[in-house]
Amino acid sequence: MILYGMIDSGNCYKPRLLMAKLGMAFTNVEMSSHTGDTRRADYVAKNPNAMVPLLELDDGRRLAESNAILLYLAEGTRFLPADRYQRALAYQWLFFEQYSHEPYIAVRKALLTFPERAGDATPERLALTLERGNKALGVMNRHLEENAFFAGSAFSVADIALYAYTHTAEMGGFQFDAYPAVAAWLKRVEADPGHVAMAWLP
Repeated sequence: MILYGMIDSGNCYKPRLLMAKLGMAFTNVEMSSHTGDTRRADYVAKNPNAMVPLLELDDGRRLAESNAILLYLAEGTRFLPADRYQRALAYQWLFFEQYSHEPYIAVRKALLTFPERAGDATPERLALTLERGNKALGVMNRHLEENAFFAGSAFSVADIALYAYTHTAEMGGFQFDAYPAVAAWLKRVEADPGHVAMAWLP
């Protein structure tokens, strides 16, 4: 398999982390949206949305969107609950991550750390991303006060999806002191077998 991605992207880290845990061999092709790699005609032909990650399977079929890739790779493994309700909970948290978490926590970090995004870092946008990112962390903290993980009692794709941008949230100005259950969960995620850091490449 071939994974097209960016080393500093949380969305691209998600499938790398899961494939590391599963011991799956793949070729990493480093792309950069900062320099226009994802807008090249040859890449757009593969993914018309011109974004990463993109997984190209051994048979040539392709799959975009980080959480869809997670679900595909996790099929039949411990990372996707067999129980119907717990599996639906995993989906619930995957949707939460993309709609209520990533647009604020990941975007705020990008606004503050990528020079090319500095022009978008208006006081209004920084205030909005801080407010809504803290709301997302609050929702997570309340859940984790009573649960070890997000979908049932075991580690799953829901935890991988939420970990990717949460573990770097402090770079966006979010403070884990206010979310002790989240901070404890981060340590549990990192203790799960096969964990690799965000900069890991095969």
